[in-house]
Amino acid sequence: MPAVNVVSAPAVAPFTSPSGLTVRVTLGPRTDFAALAQAVLECGPGERALIEVPGDSEETLFVLTGEGRLHIRGEAHELRPDVGVYLPPGSTPELENTGDGPLRLLAVRVPDPSPGPPMPAAVSRLEDQDVEQATTEREFQIVADPRNGLRSATQFVGYIPTERAPDHFHTYDEVIYVLEGEGRMDAGDFSQPVTAGSCIQLPARTVHCLSNSGAGPMRIVAVFRPAGSPAAAFYPDGTPAYQSNQDPHSRGGANRP
Repeated sequence: MPAVNVVSAPAVAPFTSPSGLTVRVTLGPRTDFAALAQAVLECGPGERALIEVPGDSEETLFVLTGEGRLHIRGEAHELRPDVGVYLPPGSTPELENTGDGPLRLLAVRVPDPSPGPPMPAAVSRLEDQDVEQATTEREFQIVADPRNGLRSATQFVGYIPTERAPDHFHTYDEVIYVLEGEGRMDAGDFSQPVTAGSCIQLPARTVHCLSNSGAGPMRIVAVFRPAGSPAAAFYPDGTPAYQSNQDPHSRGGANRP
């Protein structure tokens, strides 16, 4: 049974991929989490490097720092911070760093995606996405989900205010990367501080709270599967934590092992 885990991305030893990318594998099989795999990719100034997505997986990217282009199927897409990318199974895009500093991206691989018609790669700018509401004044913006090709998961950016949310759970598996701010991840006996660069794995139905202890909002980027709404949270007794949610009992949720 996978457990909650927090990993600091800068503390993870990097390796160089065959195409020249610097890769830090943060969460996934190395942390006993089979649902999703997370890594930080880095492409140096003036460099180009391939990303290879296996045929049995799909992948999301989110630009953390730097500028560049993503070349795929004869098209070039501009990359800058807060740009998200969906990559379909079997794709082999090329990253190009056009800036003066490193181009860093957060990659999340989704193994064994749901069956469906093939969809092309998609690029989304965070500024173009609607801001939606969740519990305890939390907000989020969806970057990728089945509407733009990501078959089996949802990628979103979340904003966590200083007000602590009650303990709750989700019916999905999730990996989280802290973009800005500081706080704490609590789940039962597990309690660990988090800051920018912290990576969190959160198995489905784990009662938890990611709280903000800083002076301003905490900002995260996360991917969860199966796809749905980030607002779909439930209190430990199964009561919806947000008024738009459905009772998980109606979906076989709260009492399912």
